[in-house]
Amino acid sequence: MTDSARPVLFIHGLWLHATSWDPWIERFRAAGYAPVAPGWPNEPPRVAEARANPEAVADIGIDEAAAHYEEIANSLGDETILIGHSFGGLLAEKLLGEGVGAGAVAIDPAQIKGVLPLPLAQLRSGFPALGNPANLHRAVSLTEAQFRYGFGNAVSEEESNELYERWTIPSPARPLFQAAAANFVMHSPAAVDTKRSPRGPLLLISGTADHTVPDVVTRSTLKQYRDSMAVTELKQFEGRGHSLTIDKGWSELAEAVLEWLKSQGL
Repeated sequence: MTDSARPVLFIHGLWLHATSWDPWIERFRAAGYAPVAPGWPNEPPRVAEARANPEAVADIGIDEAAAHYEEIANSLGDETILIGHSFGGLLAEKLLGEGVGAGAVAIDPAQIKGVLPLPLAQLRSGFPALGNPANLHRAVSLTEAQFRYGFGNAVSEEESNELYERWTIPSPARPLFQAAAANFVMHSPAAVDTKRSPRGPLLLISGTADHTVPDVVTRSTLKQYRDSMAVTELKQFEGRGHSLTIDKGWSELAEAVLEWLKSQGL
């Protein structure tokens, strides 16, 4: 890696700690990039600290997270690539639509304004937060069983439990409420400028077995970009769930992202 290496900003979603990107950081650094994976606003630097201090991230919403990552991306420079998972994918889309970054990859991205499908599996995955209106201003943790359904349904129970113990943290529920209400709010923070042209290329990735962001939701997200002349593509990974960035198949996904970036000259 040289001083001129292109920056890559990894953005995690709810219920995973920023260090869940560590294997990706190593792989992208080896490929010649300059990757970083900062946490959400106020997120403690270690998993154990985040679990012990859930109130640190309570009430953080989409706009606050977007402003946080926009500042980081701008500090890295215009050539920065944005790679996000789940709500991190929504943030990557949102920032790219605002002219931030040279290109983006949104992996199982959370539902943006305009996306209509709302499968039962997605509702069940979001219920730990959305099931109690009082959670709006709280940070919420998943149980092992809830993580198994929402993230680890496509891997063994043993692997799901290992991932849960290694990476999960309490996360703000507010972004889930904002995304759920997006189509009923005129100026929703979950809105993305999908018509922007020109902009950098965007790759959407879905796992076809994902419960938290089902494949039909990501395919509907792709349709939101139909009025943009910029490159927008979808890659589906058969039989993969929401844990696809952290489970034992993560390297297959990372290699596919690297290959796509190379094809786009990024």
